[in-house]
Amino acid sequence: MKNLTDRQREVLIFIAQFTEDNVYPPTVREIGEHFGISLRAVQDHVAALQKKGYLSQSQKRSRSIRVLKDVRPKVVAASAVLIPVINSITPGKPALSEENFSSIVTCSFPFVENGKKYFLFQVTDNSMIDIDIRSGDQVFVEIEDNAQNGQIVVVALDDEITIRRFYKEANRICLKSENSQIPPSYYQEVKILGIVSGIYRKLAND
Repeated sequence: MKNLTDRQREVLIFIAQFTEDNVYPPTVREIGEHFGISLRAVQDHVAALQKKGYLSQSQKRSRSIRVLKDVRPKVVAASAVLIPVINSITPGKPALSEENFSSIVTCSFPFVENGKKYFLFQVTDNSMIDIDIRSGDQVFVEIEDNAQNGQIVVVALDDEITIRRFYKEANRICLKSENSQIPPSYYQEVKILGIVSGIYRKLAND
């Protein structure tokens, strides 16, 4: 890996932290606004980071920047945590019951934090494609039964599990997709299973 300039390192750290905090990566415009620089300058930094092997990006998609090498200071790793993978719900069984576990995987920091409980959910559609969560991805879900407006949640609806952005309105709950072709859905109440905290995507050669 080639050396980074100070600005390239700052941009790379911002992209990594933004992605960790929001689940999805920033746009070129959001990077420019953060640093107070032009879109062209951001594009030059991103191109340089790609050339040096620190980032990947698809020119055909928004929010497609991916950090390949995180240069943020390392935190002492937490102990390994066993996490169930849930793809679907068995009718009549609680969503997080063992009957719904398709497998168990072992994970550690930075994917999970010690002391918190998680499960992995297999995404089966493109309802969140505009923030680059695709069918086939697995998302890390921190088990939690409450959410703040705007958070991305995994919810149980009847005997199905789905991923949506959560908004609590005056007299109803709105579950919003991140796909312009899918309208929002409204409910009087929903069962929140957890908050999405990260994405795992298998590469073509995995």
